[in-house]
Amino acid sequence: MVTGVGLRADGNDLRNAMIITIDGPAASGKGTLARRLAAHYGLPHLDSGLLYRAVAKALLDAGLPLDDVSHAVAAARALEPTALKAHALKDRAVGDASSIVAAIPEVRQALVGLQRNFAANPGGAVIDGRDIGTVIAPEADVKIFVTASEAARVSRRCAEFAAQGVSIDAAAVLADIRRRDARDQSRTISPLRPAADAHLLDTTHLDIDAAVRAAIDIVEAARAG
Repeated sequence: MVTGVGLRADGNDLRNAMIITIDGPAASGKGTLARRLAAHYGLPHLDSGLLYRAVAKALLDAGLPLDDVSHAVAAARALEPTALKAHALKDRAVGDASSIVAAIPEVRQALVGLQRNFAANPGGAVIDGRDIGTVIAPEADVKIFVTASEAARVSRRCAEFAAQGVSIDAAAVLADIRRRDARDQSRTISPLRPAADAHLLDTTHLDIDAAVRAAIDIVEAARAG
């Protein structure tokens, strides 16, 4: 938990500082939710998934196999969160590759310190991913685990591709989501699971505005004790 009383460099009261973690499976809506929460509370945001995408892209660009542990770890250690460009990492092939890279224990370990340093920002932070509330910031003030039905997640993923002008078969998207879930939940290090003290937020029947309102209610209730 972030502690201390005073003012940040931007004049904000440190008593309002907090760490918020948003975890959940692919296409559950956690990324959009985290960005909106960060904007609402004026906190820096880190999409931890981009870290693994960046490592995967480095391997793909170099023509290296995705299970090349030494090069994957080297790429992970060279990452700078502020230099990540989301639009360059949203390619479907990079996304598929990142799920494989993220299952490498040495890569996950190499990125722990970077993520914890981000969470240690004096004014607080919002971080989303798969193991943020359980491994990266178990001391977080507010932990939210986002879920959604497979049908809702498939619909959202297809909409994302359509917005990019990419046509994709819903059955292929479903198969990919199930593969990612299986990898995330069964890996030996940092498996996808809610923290014991996480607040569950099912977004199946919520649009993004309703999901943000529900998340803010969770945060405010936690802050109120």
